Amino acid sequence: MNLPMLKIGDLTPKFPIIQGGMAVRISTANLAAAVAEEGGIGLIAGTGMTVEELKEEIRKARELTKGIIGINVMFAVTEFANLVKTAIAEGIDLVVSGAGYSRDMFTWGKEAGVPIVPMVSSARLAKLAEKMGAAAVVVEGREAGGHLGTDRSMREILPEVKAAVKIPVIAAGGIVDGEDIVEVLRLGADGVQMGTRFAASKESNASDEFKQLYLESDSEDVVLVDSPVGLKGRGLRNSFYDKVTYGEGVKVVNCHNCLKHCSRRFCILDALEKAQQGDMEKGLVFSGEFIHKIKEILSVKDIFKQLISYVEKA
Repeated sequence: MNLPMLKIGDLTPKFPIIQGGMAVRISTANLAAAVAEEGGIGLIAGTGMTVEELKEEIRKARELTKGIIGINVMFAVTEFANLVKTAIAEGIDLVVSGAGYSRDMFTWGKEAGVPIVPMVSSARLAKLAEKMGAAAVVVEGREAGGHLGTDRSMREILPEVKAAVKIPVIAAGGIVDGEDIVEVLRLGADGVQMGTRFAASKESNASDEFKQLYLESDSEDVVLVDSPVGLKGRGLRNSFYDKVTYGEGVKVVNCHNCLKHCSRRFCILDALEKAQQGDMEKGLVFSGEFIHKIKEILSVKDIFKQLISYVEKA
């Protein structure tokens, strides 16, 4: 199979593969730059970062690659506008918005000539985004790791979105290997976004304990947690999950006020940070549905070799 050419605004990566922007601090400069160097689009996860931290990560990524670097920021965070405007001022190549979008961000992108790419979970949302000025949309279904906007499969939603919009449509959620890429390209996707596979890479900023849990987990370990964001989150069962789901819960001690709206059921920022740092007892580990497909931690270069080799032979 010949890989399609993905064009987002004036950006044309060598391969139509975007690395998911996984927070908190899983997708940082090293991972994003490694993906960009291999011909994909690397994303820095801005959610949970301060403005200064994001500046530093963008500048570091620029030192490591001349490839395409973007950011992903969750619309639900309090600092959304400041983080996006900071990234644009730093010359970021594109902005991906998760968990919602606003008219303002398309205006910011248009004024700066930076493509804005929202994540959507329905044809209706995709059409609205296109009308507002989206350069492309990422269609994410229930198979994805992290916060989910739907309980429908991306494989069901994708053809509906393709029929509804003229802008590029990028498939996300449950794409782990070359076989998955071939499947969604045949469904009409113009490109793919992959998170979990790149979280389990050598360049990922996840802790060794985090990556080991990925390798030890199987399909029955994948769970949905009620996130304070107000959305379900897909991750892996561990002590933290059992405590917030079946036990006494987790008391919020120091609120960061990181979200525009928060149930305060537990601190999502604190839980994700602890997982990234290696605390598997108190950390929340997000993961896609098909974690069982990942058998080893590979370099980004080797991941790309495997993916491209499979697709070209299909």
